[in-house]
Amino acid sequence: MKFKKTPLKDNFIVELEKKKDNRGFFSRYFCVKEFLKKNLNIKWVQINNSMTIKAGTLRGLHFQKKPNEEIKLVRCINGSIWDVVVDLRKNSKTFGRWFGTELNEFNRKMMYVPKGCAHGFISLKDNSEVLYLVSTYYSKKSEITINWSDPDLSINWPIKPNLISNKDLNGISFKDIIKF
Repeated sequence: MKFKKTPLKDNFIVELEKKKDNRGFFSRYFCVKEFLKKNLNIKWVQINNSMTIKAGTLRGLHFQKKPNEEIKLVRCINGSIWDVVVDLRKNSKTFGRWFGTELNEFNRKMMYVPKGCAHGFISLKDNSEVLYLVSTYYSKKSEITINWSDPDLSINWPIKPNLISNKDLNGISFKDIIKF
């Protein structure tokens, strides 16, 4: 496995190292030893799966406040998404910054989303399916949604969203994060 740092503290793109032969390839999706070498989370309590039918569907920006902060390992297993992470850790040098990249069925990259960061994505193709490992059980009481188009974040989404849930449309502003 290859771990590539992003501009955000503790945020990584994880690339699979493929062992190829005439049948195809084999690679690890997760390895405790490799994650421990990078001092990354190794405890996953949920594996979530989402299917997004139409390209241009936006999901996020979601995070869970303390004591239920999540770490995620996100992979697009079919189709293509543009995945984004926003650093909400007030003591982080990268607080308020975001990073985005394409995850798709061909590049097989994964996004490691550290604790204290919001996460969201927009589907770039119809029928995009995402699988993600989560470190903490979901808590409706702890979930916060940040407005995806907040001008203080200025996220440069690669396409204009055409489908957004009411929850995501009504997310709070980045400035309101200071309250949590």
